[in-house]
Amino acid sequence: MTEYDYEELGLVAGLEIHQQLDTATKLFCDSPTVRREPEEATRTFTRYLHPTRSELGEIDEAALEESRVDREFEYLAYDTTCLVEEDDEPPAELDREALDVGMQIAELMEMSVVDQAHVMRKIVVDGSNTSGFQRSSLVAQDGEIETSEGAVGIEDLLLEEESAQRIEERDDGVLYSLDRLGIPLVEIGTKPDISSPEQAREAAETIGMLLRSTGKVKRGLGTIRQDVNVSIADGARVEMKGVQSLDDIDDIVRNEVGRQVELLAIRDELQERDAHVGDPRDVTDVFADSDSGVIRGALDSGGKVTGVRLTGFDGLVGRELQPDRRLGTELSDHAKRHGAGGIFHTDELPAYGVTDEEVAALRQAVGAEPDDAVAIVAADSGTADLAIDAAAARAEAAIEGVPEETRGANDDGTTRYLRPLPGAARMYPETDVPPVEPDPTEVEVPELLTEKVERYQAEFGLDAGLAEQVAYGRRMPLFERAVRDGADPTFVAGLVESTVTELRRDDVAVENLDAEHFLAVIRLVTDGDLAKEGVNEVLALLAENPQLSAEAAVEEAGLSGVSEDEVRDAVVGVVERNEEQVEEEGMAAFSGLMGEAMGALRGRADGEVVSSVLREEIQKRA
Repeated sequence: MTEYDYEELGLVAGLEIHQQLDTATKLFCDSPTVRREPEEATRTFTRYLHPTRSELGEIDEAALEESRVDREFEYLAYDTTCLVEEDDEPPAELDREALDVGMQIAELMEMSVVDQAHVMRKIVVDGSNTSGFQRSSLVAQDGEIETSEGAVGIEDLLLEEESAQRIEERDDGVLYSLDRLGIPLVEIGTKPDISSPEQAREAAETIGMLLRSTGKVKRGLGTIRQDVNVSIADGARVEMKGVQSLDDIDDIVRNEVGRQVELLAIRDELQERDAHVGDPRDVTDVFADSDSGVIRGALDSGGKVTGVRLTGFDGLVGRELQPDRRLGTELSDHAKRHGAGGIFHTDELPAYGVTDEEVAALRQAVGAEPDDAVAIVAADSGTADLAIDAAAARAEAAIEGVPEETRGANDDGTTRYLRPLPGAARMYPETDVPPVEPDPTEVEVPELLTEKVERYQAEFGLDAGLAEQVAYGRRMPLFERAVRDGADPTFVAGLVESTVTELRRDDVAVENLDAEHFLAVIRLVTDGDLAKEGVNEVLALLAENPQLSAEAAVEEAGLSGVSEDEVRDAVVGVVERNEEQVEEEGMAAFSGLMGEAMGALRGRADGEVVSSVLREEIQKRA
């Protein structure tokens, strides 16, 4: 990967962190924030969405482009969703629990909480909100976090409703699930203070730590998303959405810098060549007898092939901007947004079944000279026209340099075009929800995870590695609650980290275990009603049958606690069966007999009790 002098290039970057909150109910209704499987849906309904004008009569460009694709949106509803999610009932007041968590996060980032929180509507017509907009409320502004490369300002913190879950892409629309729609979400935007890929990742890690310190954020894939805004001095602001992993942030920034550097070099070359883009033409006749699968499929379905001359573009359409992504890929991304499968261009032809003779005929049909390139789209008539216009517009933008736009993050650290950058026209007031007056003095500032690690070591005697695992783990609130109730910290720490990992490796469905399952088992151990050695078996039973009580699981596993007399009887039996070994080896026989004694008791007795009794019995006979 090419290394750049980011200071010389004038790199400026900022982050938007979106984190789901683990509240009891959704942001504007009493529906629980539980996730469901699509097959659990109780009914479905459909919607068609279109953009609306802002208060000033303007239509947002991003929403307008989205609306040009005519699609039907189908939604899965559940017995845990309500009419608010379906946009068939007015929203309730802003959820107070979510507001309190938002204020806690604001305090951790030294932000100023607003006097009044007003709810706004943000236009979204991709189907992810049944209403055609997302509700959002500014909670706090003007904070700061520290990184090793200097302070990063925090611009704002908003409470928003999470979007619906995209389940399936269809030819004529999208299937969404309403279980996720409306879950409270905090959006945290930094100021453009980030000046290197490494600082971007560190800032995101710091914000993530602060969020988890509340103990009130959801964990797992998809519960946190990072958007990254990047520009360089001669480039443009580009927003990369949906970065799922912190590990990807620095690569995303590096690759976007590289993309803008390459686009600027292409701009300079195109301007030197006096490049321009011609008018799209119907070139179907050139491919009337084509053996290309893509072209043949379009023509046999009554479609056509459209082409456009890209004057001065020869050799540049195929130039790489990011790993395995070229200028031609960007033209193709724009064509795909209008329903086409993509484009072909002469920098990559002949290929895909297109012959040398067809390429020559194509060039002649559009009047292309040797320094020119040609792009084509094969699709149904309406799609072909829209797609070639979109590809041509992107080619014209290349002559100017780097276009401002919103891009989607790919798994390999590259990005793809999504839509134009949204503008102010997408926001307008929500008249159905009254404003609220947040009071930050009513919330308690949570302990930082970094502070928890230090406290767990000092107060509970956990080693540094285990203390960090527990503090940063998703079951940290469970650990704290169990210890507060009197459980042994070392035992609970091992349970929520090592034991759960062991069970998962044994294919136990640990996702079926909630906090109450764990707490009930911990209480049985603390009260002496279950030996630690039986915990794995009981948890495995509860995972298989979550409706069981912990006590019932212990009974079913045959692990009810035994008295010390029963322990001694079992141990005496083991010693007597191995009397000759005990007489010969004395206490050296302990290790081998311990395993046999524990096996005889089948996890019904605590190992420390068994160990003590066994030592006594060996000493009697040694």
